[in-house]
Amino acid sequence: MSAQAIFLNGTSSSGKTTLARALQAALPESWQHLALDQFRDGLPDKFRGLNAPEGTTGWRGLNVVPVTSSKPPYTRIAYGDQGLRLLKGMRRAMRSLVDAGNNIIIDDIILEPEFLNDYLEVFVGIDLWFVGIRCDLAIIEDREAQRLGRFPGTARGHFMQCHAHDRYDIQVDTGRLSPQQCAAAIQSRLAEGAPQAFIELRRLQSTDL
Repeated sequence: MSAQAIFLNGTSSSGKTTLARALQAALPESWQHLALDQFRDGLPDKFRGLNAPEGTTGWRGLNVVPVTSSKPPYTRIAYGDQGLRLLKGMRRAMRSLVDAGNNIIIDDIILEPEFLNDYLEVFVGIDLWFVGIRCDLAIIEDREAQRLGRFPGTARGHFMQCHAHDRYDIQVDTGRLSPQQCAAAIQSRLAEGAPQAFIELRRLQSTDL
């Protein structure tokens, strides 16, 4: 059987990484966990900006920008040329692992329509189950406040945007279910048959052209 992919999409602090580990424990085969955070953390510190001004290396990479015009305020990630190049390469590296026969669990956040469009293009011909990771914002923000290195308002900035496409093979609520229960629900969906969400999203994409 060809290698497969599970894509966990949800806000920061929604529980994607914890769920990925629960899936690794529950699924009988080897599934490699591939997270956006792993690629981000590999960037030189100078390309990981905090409200970095235009023209700096922080601005060119992945730049955390406060949005104070909103009440309450939140933070967003601005992507410079190096940041976008990294994310484009990340998706193709993930595909290469599948092509080499590795099952993968993708742990990422769809924050821009073009990010989803690129995934749809890169993963053509692969069985990929698209999983929406949901959780009440109050729970997410409480988790965020307890995590070191997380900027307040990050999850709020992701909350609506990352699910805007509204198409999944399955959605799980990490605020109501344990990681093991979420993993069991996803495992059951895998057993039900082939994924459909990416097929539907490609069809919608072609209709919009």
